[in-house]
Amino acid sequence: MIHTDLPPVQAAVTPPPAKRRRGTLTHPSRTGMLLVAPAFLFTLALVVFPLGFAVYISLTNWPLIGRVKFIGFDNYRAIGQDTTFWHATLYTLIYTAIVTVPIFLLGYGMAVLVRSNRRGSVFFRTAVFLPYVIGLSTLSFITLLEVQPGTGAVNTVLKFLGLTDGQTAWLVDTIPATAVICVLVIWAASGLTMMLLMAGMQAIPQEVYESADLDGAGWWAKELRVTLPLLRRTIALTLILSVIGSFLAFNQFYILTQGGPGTSTTTVVMWIYERAFVELHLGAATTLSIILVVVVGIISAIQFFALRQED
Repeated sequence: MIHTDLPPVQAAVTPPPAKRRRGTLTHPSRTGMLLVAPAFLFTLALVVFPLGFAVYISLTNWPLIGRVKFIGFDNYRAIGQDTTFWHATLYTLIYTAIVTVPIFLLGYGMAVLVRSNRRGSVFFRTAVFLPYVIGLSTLSFITLLEVQPGTGAVNTVLKFLGLTDGQTAWLVDTIPATAVICVLVIWAASGLTMMLLMAGMQAIPQEVYESADLDGAGWWAKELRVTLPLLRRTIALTLILSVIGSFLAFNQFYILTQGGPGTSTTTVVMWIYERAFVELHLGAATTLSIILVVVVGIISAIQFFALRQED
């Protein structure tokens, strides 16, 4: 028998894992918290606190001049008797329904024209997007000058064509004034829709269209079965932006009609402005603002749910 002096082999013993203290953060977690801390503080200071303060204001009478008094939910109860608010809400809904579809259709059609790098497409994109860059306030002032009876370019052209006598007062009646504002907004906002949809179209892989060509699909088939399904998120974004912008319409109505004649073209935001800075009832105006935020949030959520893209 052979004897050796080698010591017996000992099994490798793995040391027990160190216990992590509860409530402590690992180094990556601390780094992540530090990175998001500025955004969290900005959100807290610019969104959460103002929203909470607005809710408090809505529970008071809060005049711009005078003593503040806590009145509970009286402002919310008074909304049911505010006939001007409900008329403004109905008018805003009608205005939103009128402009949303033409803005999308016009923007989509122009996006189809400029999504390729064909000759002149860059100039066309710039020309169409320029009204949005100029701004709706500036365009409203220009429109105010161009629709004046006798001297405005609109009446001059219509008189030259023999359609009117050139003295039409477009902004003194509800329907003509609404038509002018709708045309202005559709022209100004379709450029942004065009740019968003064009960016979405250009992000679609070209191989998808090549596969559709091999299957014998025509132009309409590719638009309906390829482009539109792959643009659902972009379409949802454009429609949500359009609806929110229409619900918050203020500048063009204030500049062109100031809510008149009477209150026939008064939007929700215009009535909130009237309650706050003309009638000096900041508590009631804040209550209407909170209701508007809730309504716009619900409509946006419904749009996003209807147009969501399933995996």
